[in-house]
Amino acid sequence: MDYNQDRCPVYASFFGAMGCSASIVLTVLGAAYGTAKSSPAIFSSGIIRPDRLMQNTLCAVMAQILAIYGVVSSVIISGDLAEKMALYTGFMQFGAGLSVGLSGLAAGFAIGVVGDSGVRASTQQPRLYFGMVLILIFAEVLALYGTIVSILMLTRARQGVTQCQF
Repeated sequence: MDYNQDRCPVYASFFGAMGCSASIVLTVLGAAYGTAKSSPAIFSSGIIRPDRLMQNTLCAVMAQILAIYGVVSSVIISGDLAEKMALYTGFMQFGAGLSVGLSGLAAGFAIGVVGDSGVRASTQQPRLYFGMVLILIFAEVLALYGTIVSILMLTRARQGVTQCQF
């Protein structure tokens, strides 16, 4: 086996494609969980306080932002996918996809739990709303950290890498 084949195997692009799909699939799962977990509380609080219904949809909106983070990383990864690529690049793309995907999934769980209990509590005591918003921001920023790490990994995925020639 020659030097170029060791660094550029035919399966290298598989890891890039898995990173691309892990990015979008896991963040969408987090967004779906966050929305599904907080929506019953939003609707039940709308019965008690209909004037606060739109205000309480913030948690569902913040959960959907997680999917946008996954789309951004998936688009960046898919733009760099190639049939012949270095194994290092494929691994970096896979790691970047897992970075944004798993952090988005965790943030979605946190947003769902905080949204469920926060909306119910702020319906009974409106002064708790700003505390809920602050905790939601803390949960959302977890996914933002994963997205930043993902973008940093993707910028390093092609720097100083041996070019594949077949």
